[in-house]
Amino acid sequence: MSRYAAMFDRCAKAGDGALGAFLMLGDPGPNEGGAYLDALVEGGADMVEFGIPFSDPVADGPVIQAAAQRALAAGVRTADCLRMLGDFRARHADVPVGVLTYANIVSARGIDRFCEELVEAGVDSLLVADVPSIEAAPYAKAARAAGLDLVMIAAPNTPREVLERIASLSSGYTYCVARAGVTGADQQLALDHDALFSGLASAGAPPPVLGFGIASPEHVRQAIEAGAAGAISGSAIVKLVGEGRPPEEIAQFVATLKRGTTGAARR
Repeated sequence: MSRYAAMFDRCAKAGDGALGAFLMLGDPGPNEGGAYLDALVEGGADMVEFGIPFSDPVADGPVIQAAAQRALAAGVRTADCLRMLGDFRARHADVPVGVLTYANIVSARGIDRFCEELVEAGVDSLLVADVPSIEAAPYAKAARAAGLDLVMIAAPNTPREVLERIASLSSGYTYCVARAGVTGADQQLALDHDALFSGLASAGAPPPVLGFGIASPEHVRQAIEAGAAGAISGSAIVKLVGEGRPPEEIAQFVATLKRGTTGAARR
């Protein structure tokens, strides 16, 4: 059983949803970043997602864009991120770890090589945010060959035939956007995802996890009560790092978000 499957099974048996937490690797700097990554687990995140800093993160709003710029300005590069991921895995053997990045980062090292390097570092999944499903077959092939889950993005307006393509290409979980636009934490959720979740389920897609705009325990609970298997918070956590808050405060905030998952799963 994969780490994702084991984690979803554990949460479901408890009647809870899963909490995912995102941070940018190397933010605020290569030497300080590890303590922030550990804070996500210490706060109770069931799964973690890490970004590799990139100069043109088109799916990200200003908060995560700024985090990428801080890491790049500190000299963090992809090789550094692979080392950070390996160090994190050595400290946290059971936590599902995903990487969210962009096609240029993957292509620069070669799709096959990049997937193999992620697996060597202990990563469970890869999400390439700017690759649509119609162009994702080479990524799915390389990921499967390496033993990596390829995570795809779906939205409430994704056509049925695309959901079926996503189901055929992806594994681990399905990243479902909670609202239109880029990442960010300052907007209200407008959850109307029943058709999306039922479409993914009937197509045989992996469990849906809602991201974009998840910034409070209420958002987490709303996402899971709407039928998601979990919720991912990114910008709200990254914003605290950008404000110079210490890792202890990050862990406390994640613990607050985690309380939103308790008993929220649909029966």
